Amino acid sequence: MSVDTLQFLLFLYVQQVNKVSLRRSLIGEEWPSPRTKSPSLTGKSASENKNWNDQDHRAFVQSHLSDMLELLLEPEQLTASSHSTHSSLVSYEAVCALSFLIEGTVKKSRTVRPLHELALWQPCHGQNGYSKVSRAFSFPKLESWLRFCLTTNPFGMTACLKSGKKLAWAQQVEGTTRRAKIACNTHVVPEMFPMVIMSQVYKQTLAKSSDTLVGAHVRIHRCNESFIYLLSPLRSVTIEKCRNSTIVLGPVQASVHVHSCDNVKVIVVCHRLSLSSTAGCTFYILTPTQPLILSGNQAVSFAPFHTHYPMLEDHMAQVGLATLPNYWDSPMLVCKESGDTSVFHLLPPSDFYTFVIPFEMEGDTTETPGGLPHAYQKALSQREQKVQIWQKTVKEAGLTKDQRKQFQILVENKFYEWLVQTGNRQQLDSLVPPAVGSKQVAG
Repeated sequence: MSVDTLQFLLFLYVQQVNKVSLRRSLIGEEWPSPRTKSPSLTGKSASENKNWNDQDHRAFVQSHLSDMLELLLEPEQLTASSHSTHSSLVSYEAVCALSFLIEGTVKKSRTVRPLHELALWQPCHGQNGYSKVSRAFSFPKLESWLRFCLTTNPFGMTACLKSGKKLAWAQQVEGTTRRAKIACNTHVVPEMFPMVIMSQVYKQTLAKSSDTLVGAHVRIHRCNESFIYLLSPLRSVTIEKCRNSTIVLGPVQASVHVHSCDNVKVIVVCHRLSLSSTAGCTFYILTPTQPLILSGNQAVSFAPFHTHYPMLEDHMAQVGLATLPNYWDSPMLVCKESGDTSVFHLLPPSDFYTFVIPFEMEGDTTETPGGLPHAYQKALSQREQKVQIWQKTVKEAGLTKDQRKQFQILVENKFYEWLVQTGNRQQLDSLVPPAVGSKQVAG
């Protein structure tokens, strides 16, 4: 495998968008913690978390554009002090590398094109200084043209929240969603870049399986004490600042990144999983690559993928994911710090239970793809045997009709107490029961 050198340079450079000032931290204005609280998505508060702020992205590129262009120049185009001159030329290959960060449209059309294609458009040559003879661009003219044309991403997260279409959900409890922001931009965005944003969902059970989600980049932000089911093939997923929630995802073609979450369960088949600054989270996964454990994680658990829904295998085929290889139990500790030896562990089979998705859909998948590892399957079988023994004991106890009724009430009361103690009552209460003669649908 290989990467384009110039693109890799830009990738390393733009990591500064989230850099922390140690000098400012000494005077109390900033603290270099991976678990710093994030601002609201409107961008009106402190700019500690720039991942969600398109205006910060634009400002960063505007203020560092000259440095990035100089980074891409050939050595002979630089002075002895590694700076550009008025006659410096930017190669076509360098502009191709910039397409990694910048793309755009011609006259606000819906067709998004990479920067190098726009730069070669004949009417732009006078502005960006392109020469067909040298196949290069004038440094000052190209920089000036980029500054003039650069705008905030109209298909980004900020625009999606401001003008995105509100989504309808199959299961949603009214009265607790005043702060929730759930929107998609498929009605304005080109087909290849749909985005779905879910922010500040609180004590909700939300479920969706529809064309709106297919191939979408999903952002789940600040969702607390909720159960979220997105049962469609997805492009990528970012889960950030969530607490005490369970998130069940359809197959994800690219990556799932989990950042700054506490006590979150993520159930997913994905190409890549990465996590940073999480605490007490559990990941039930099927993945052909090693999960990446970045910095700031505590008490992370990994377990085999343990659920299914009728369209799951069809959706896996759509995004090119299979049951083998599966590296759910082989995470890679990328940013090892002192005392990091117990950052993660594999969930003990004794604590493992299968997960039932409580919706009916059309489809052929009737069991967990690829099955379960032997130790986990054995634990489930032993537990099932205990249930059968219990049922047999009750059946052979010779209880009278009144005793059976009293016993049933006792069991139901104990079950209710368990639901309350474990927090599972909330999920059951928020699942709307189906009407007589109809099916409960997830989208």
